[in-house]
Amino acid sequence: MNADLLIKNCSLLTPDFEVCHGQNIVIRDQKVIAIEKNNEAQICVAKEILDGKGKLVMPGLIDAHTHTNQQLLRGRISDEYPMIWTRIMVPFESNLREEDVAISAELSCLEMLKAGVTGFIDAGGSYMHKVAEAVETSGLRGVLTCSTMDTGAAIPESMKTTIEHNIERNKNLFDTYHGQADGRINVWYSLRSLITCTPELIQKVYETASAAGTGMQTHMNEYTNEISYCLENFQMRPYEYLESLGVLDKNFLGAHSILLSENEMDLIQKYDSKVAHSPISNAGKGVTKTPGLMQKGVSIGLGTDGSAHSGLSLFDQMKVFKSLMRAFWGVPIFDPVVMPSKSILEMATLGGAKAMLQDEQLGTLEVGKKADMILINIDQPHIAPTHQLTNTLIESANSNDVADVIVNGRILMKNREVLTLDEERIKYESKKAMDDLIIRAKI
Repeated sequence: MNADLLIKNCSLLTPDFEVCHGQNIVIRDQKVIAIEKNNEAQICVAKEILDGKGKLVMPGLIDAHTHTNQQLLRGRISDEYPMIWTRIMVPFESNLREEDVAISAELSCLEMLKAGVTGFIDAGGSYMHKVAEAVETSGLRGVLTCSTMDTGAAIPESMKTTIEHNIERNKNLFDTYHGQADGRINVWYSLRSLITCTPELIQKVYETASAAGTGMQTHMNEYTNEISYCLENFQMRPYEYLESLGVLDKNFLGAHSILLSENEMDLIQKYDSKVAHSPISNAGKGVTKTPGLMQKGVSIGLGTDGSAHSGLSLFDQMKVFKSLMRAFWGVPIFDPVVMPSKSILEMATLGGAKAMLQDEQLGTLEVGKKADMILINIDQPHIAPTHQLTNTLIESANSNDVADVIVNGRILMKNREVLTLDEERIKYESKKAMDDLIIRAKI
């Protein structure tokens, strides 16, 4: 058997989130073609071999909601009083230049690689062609879109544009980059928020996305003022409003989805829409109704909401999420297993793949699926020995334990060294860009 890459004698996280030891993984033409016991494996001639001893191979983590445009806002918005959006984030984003977005995207990709994130969904921003270029160079898998707004009193005119121009800008990104980089780049359509988009724009974005057979996303039920806006203007809550416009379907992703009514949860289930929680960012606004959504069979992914809020480590998100769920939902009814570790791991992998609308190809390690995976160094005192490795991954593992990253069967990081990006240059240029932005945006 010939292969492009062979991972020998590793531990493996199975699709049902159990751990098997002494496994070989054979990769060819970007896909997993065999998973075998090491002592029973066929003879394999591989172009490259990775020693998996002392490592756990698991599906790559998928960040289901992030903002690559906000990478240079790290550390700026914590411990600030409202409204952060109007006082800090709008001045910052409205002053972004093309070169800022380019280095911000590279820094995002670098951080994600070192955190074991193999794919992400970008909420949308400016100069998204530069983000596409960074994704192509880094080797990551990304869902990209443009920031779409045509109304809103707090939004400067430079960030708003006509319905026609909003659609044209996103369509140009779609026509140029969708399916590019060996299929690693997908382009969706998006709304920045319901407050900043007219009903006409919302419907036009949906119609265009649907005709293109691609996804649509927006921030949903994140803030109380967003819900008040919908109630005051349309006498409906956000998901009810979108249903009235006919834009909910299985290709819709509602980022955050914190402040949900029972009826809205039913609507998400009815239309098989997807949800992405960002536990650390969300914790300042409310606690998600995740157990209820899970009971309804709703697909849930985990996101970071970008480095402005929390950094790009999904390991951090998983730890915080388990504690939040246990404290808020488990303690009042004495249910210590309200959110099992395996369920959280599933959200960060398969849930993210479903959010990306790519779960047939991603999210689990199976023969025939794309070879997107990470290798965790588990031969460390804070991880081993352990009674249950899946529990320890949530409780103790962190981004620094990610040794190797593989996407489309290509090694992007080996022994913590990123092979596709110039780390020193990116860190140097990012610092300079941040210093310039602070002055220009007056933040």
